[in-house]
Amino acid sequence: MPLGLLKYTLQRKYQGDRYFPAYRPLRGTYDVAIIGGGGHGLACAYYLARDWGISNVAVLEKNWLASGNTARNTAIIRSNYLTPEGARFYEESMRLYRSLAGELGINLMYSERGHLTLAHTDAAIRISRWRAEVNQYLGIDSELVGRRELARLCPELNLSEDVHHPVLGALYHPPGAIARHDAVAWGYARRAMESGIEIHQQTEVNGIRSHDDGSVELQTNRGPITAGKVVQAVAGASSEVARMAGIKLPIRSVPLQACVSEPLKPFLDPIVVSGSLHMYVSQSTRGELVMGGATDPYPLYSTRSTLDFTEGLMANMLELFPFLENARVMRQWAGIADMTPDFSPVMGMTPVSNYYIDSGWGTWGFKATPVCGRCMAELAATGKVPALMRPFELERFNRMEQIGERGAASVGH
Repeated sequence: MPLGLLKYTLQRKYQGDRYFPAYRPLRGTYDVAIIGGGGHGLACAYYLARDWGISNVAVLEKNWLASGNTARNTAIIRSNYLTPEGARFYEESMRLYRSLAGELGINLMYSERGHLTLAHTDAAIRISRWRAEVNQYLGIDSELVGRRELARLCPELNLSEDVHHPVLGALYHPPGAIARHDAVAWGYARRAMESGIEIHQQTEVNGIRSHDDGSVELQTNRGPITAGKVVQAVAGASSEVARMAGIKLPIRSVPLQACVSEPLKPFLDPIVVSGSLHMYVSQSTRGELVMGGATDPYPLYSTRSTLDFTEGLMANMLELFPFLENARVMRQWAGIADMTPDFSPVMGMTPVSNYYIDSGWGTWGFKATPVCGRCMAELAATGKVPALMRPFELERFNRMEQIGERGAASVGH
């Protein structure tokens, strides 16, 4: 242990600044109330203060800070989506991520590793080529690679043809990255609170009522508040909270499970994904293999873990990395994914005046944190939908203008 760290540990008085201000009681009125203290809600609060000078804002979190899907995701960041709307949106988010650590003054452990989406069939090769062409047209670094190049990029990968699902090639996305998800939330929260924004933990919204003057009243377990505008950002509970406001969302909520291995000596640099095998894996800076797969096949509001998931995932992991047969799984958990029919988010205005929604993120919400926070802040401040998020508005389902992103979002994370 370095001497400086030892001396710091033995001090009687903590010398650093308090990361978050002390507890504050709820006030009666706010310009903006944000339901949900995860990454998206906290980012929205930060950009409201930074870009629009709006600091009379309350962020309401029913548990502790970032305790929902922000703390339960597997922290993959990429922009190699299939539709132009999705690819543009996530590419802007990646641009924001690259400078976010310096802006927030916190080490996000942002690490560009490269992202490999394996193709095991001729159909998967065609889709990979399609995605690569869309990405390249939009200026996104993405290409289809064959087995020879794949062996160079990930020599640990089992490319034998004597397996159930031989690898034929892959979609390679060099900027694909991972980051420390809780640090993203903490960084946004700290900077927001330094601007005067209030963050109230253990504050659950249990009733929503709109008034004739356009304001919205929120009933909480700590009493009522009234806000000029409300932003809902509650991944995993979007349908239930929206229902309190009288809004029906086209969302199906299902568990999404993940797990990590014991720490291993670093060997896996790229992020490896297989839609056919329903698995993905990356290695953290601590050496753990962070692994996951497809969502559970049935709607459920429960974050329990199942043996069936673990057995299925490990069988597919060992087909790609057979030398891991003796590695041990250390932790397993689940989050709740809000899935839409077209595998794209629902953002923007709702039928309720001054009530805005940020929902339907399914398995891909973490990577959108900066751009979604900035766009939702602009919407709340101006009442106008930013062009970048206009394709994802709720009204698209009435117009039958869905954004078919399943081919790039269903298991890619």
